[in-house]
Amino acid sequence: MSSSDMSDLDAHLEEAKKRIMNMPEVPMGQLPPHLQRQRTRVFCGSDAPTNTESIQYSGAYASMGVDNSLRLDQFIKNFKVEVIQIKHDVKPNYEYFMEFDMIGIDAALANAFRRILISEVPTMAIEKVLIANNTSVVQDEVLAHRLGLIPISIDPRLFEYMSENDTPNEKNTIVFKLHVRCTHGRLTVRSDELMWLPNGSGFAMETDTYSDKKSNPKTYTSFSCSQDSLPEFCDNPISLTHSDIIIAKLAAKQEIELEAHAVKGIGKTHAKWSPVATAWYRMLPEVELLQEIEDQLAEELVKKCPVKVFDIEDIANGKKRATVARPRACTLCRECIRGEDWENRVALRRVKDHFIFTIESTGALPPDVLFTEAVKILEDKCERILSELS
Repeated sequence: MSSSDMSDLDAHLEEAKKRIMNMPEVPMGQLPPHLQRQRTRVFCGSDAPTNTESIQYSGAYASMGVDNSLRLDQFIKNFKVEVIQIKHDVKPNYEYFMEFDMIGIDAALANAFRRILISEVPTMAIEKVLIANNTSVVQDEVLAHRLGLIPISIDPRLFEYMSENDTPNEKNTIVFKLHVRCTHGRLTVRSDELMWLPNGSGFAMETDTYSDKKSNPKTYTSFSCSQDSLPEFCDNPISLTHSDIIIAKLAAKQEIELEAHAVKGIGKTHAKWSPVATAWYRMLPEVELLQEIEDQLAEELVKKCPVKVFDIEDIANGKKRATVARPRACTLCRECIRGEDWENRVALRRVKDHFIFTIESTGALPPDVLFTEAVKILEDKCERILSELS
């Protein structure tokens, strides 16, 4: 190594020593600010996010006296759920969603709630369709599939699961009837044509020729009583969430006559039983201005952001300064840090343990009840694991 290389190396070492000596003293049991940010934040650069991993090893910061292990008492202390907004407006504009924050939780648990909401919270959906007549252009199997995707406004907790060996009854089955005919022109068949049959099926099953013709014909259900006589349905009749869903379009002399039987199920079996239109989350955005941005640069920054995260405030002597007005609205498009030297002016980060969670219900249950049911299901899963291990 030449003498010039040695001198450069000595200069770099001396500069590194100065930086170390100038670092603020951190008490034992605490992390330096830069390590704390790496532990709790995702850094978003103009090309890609960095520091996305979660540090799970309990002894990762043992040399600094910091215990990184997951402790129940610490989790209970830090975990919070804050409801931001909730809407139960079904009419006229369908708004049936809830937005809330889950704070102090790992991404694995947040994703567990999302998956349970989509695939494991039960609802009622049409499973069996008995078609007596269908002269429309919609094939029988396509028509049955469309009917299955129509959400039913009923609490599934009032019903029981039905297995293959069970007989359809008032506790596990809901029966709807559809009978429409177009006499002339064109007719649009909508979901409000589906009529609830509280007494069960009206279609008679095929019987042998030697059966007693004087007895009542056997139907596809065995209801011991009318569903509208049950106390849970007296003041809350079974209906569909939406009355304007198009089922089919009929031309003149075309007809549809069928019965649709709805049963209880989960989205893991078929998507028609999923209680949510969508359930998703994102980490809380954190937007920081690293330096004062004034005048023309401030106006340029405001124009860069498509969701209006930044705003301009007037300061003394007629000058303008950019401020972070709505950091929660940030979608991480990163337009504000693209361009020459903008990464040195604006910092984008995500908080690793703070999730903005959104639930959009299809209407069977309110979104807040759906989340409560998801918590119960996760609790049952944990209890089963503990019982298997003990």
